[in-house]
Amino acid sequence: MNFSEQLRARWAALELRERRMVAIAAALVALALLWWIALAPALRTLAAAPAEHAQLDAQLQQMALLQNRAKALQAQPRLNRDDALRALETSVRQSLGTNAQLMTASGDGAATITMRATPAEAVAQWLAQARGNAHAVPREAHLTRAAAAPPAAGSKDPQPAKVRWEGTLVMALPAAR
Repeated sequence: MNFSEQLRARWAALELRERRMVAIAAALVALALLWWIALAPALRTLAAAPAEHAQLDAQLQQMALLQNRAKALQAQPRLNRDDALRALETSVRQSLGTNAQLMTASGDGAATITMRATPAEAVAQWLAQARGNAHAVPREAHLTRAAAAPPAAGSKDPQPAKVRWEGTLVMALPAAR
């Protein structure tokens, strides 16, 4: 006797009331499985959809902004090496002042900027300015965090010391034309 025949024999032996209870229990198990496998995951996905949609919209806007910046950079007129070097020298003097010194290398089309205790905000602004005005991009960076100056005697300034950088940045200049 195989399993299905045994099951049929057992089912036939049950009273009508017991058959109804087994059928109701089987229906409840089937409904629970339907809920856990089909409906609940779909409802969770549906509930999370607006938040995910908003996040994807924000990412799309960020990508469109980056695309517009890239197109603006591509549309800028190309600088020759001498003009780029002059623009870089000007930006170093204006943004970094006496904290930095510019040295040019002859053959490799690079300029080296040596910084001493330069505020991090000034470095960040200068990098953006160097990219926009001189079309120079960082090729190497050897920077370390400078030791913070101790607060002045009697100073009650609650602000922590600002981050400062020292070291060298090698900037790649546009190719000679």
